[in-house]
Amino acid sequence: MTELKFQNKLKQERYDKAYLRLALEWGKLSHCTRKQVGAIIVKDGMIISDGYNGTPSGFDNCCENDAGDTHWYVLHAEANAIMKVSKSTNNSQGSTLYLTLSPCRECSKLILQAGIKRVVFCSSYKDNSGIAFLEQSAIEVDQIEVI
Repeated sequence: MTELKFQNKLKQERYDKAYLRLALEWGKLSHCTRKQVGAIIVKDGMIISDGYNGTPSGFDNCCENDAGDTHWYVLHAEANAIMKVSKSTNNSQGSTLYLTLSPCRECSKLILQAGIKRVVFCSSYKDNSGIAFLEQSAIEVDQIEVI
């Protein structure tokens, strides 16, 4: 590896960790008790959208029922971020999605359709079929531990 490629790789790793730390902070805005997940979408070096898991607008912020199970209508962080960018003048074509938790298979379909080219996440979701789908769809996927 040439010196320039090595320096660019180190720089990208620094940025990846910084965006993941932002996603971790953003996830803390979630009212969910079981899992607080944050998402940041970056395109051309700019944050173009963000999201966290939670209930749809107009619903009570409680994400779980009395038994501790997540309500079926709770939106995932990446879905909220993709919907938010779709309401703006930006688009996510060719962007990178930073997540605190790897995407489920349902959100992976949204990621592909949104034109996101890279997904970077901290922790793995219990089901890795979403990651397998993204990799099969030629979307770059990286897991990075953030301290």
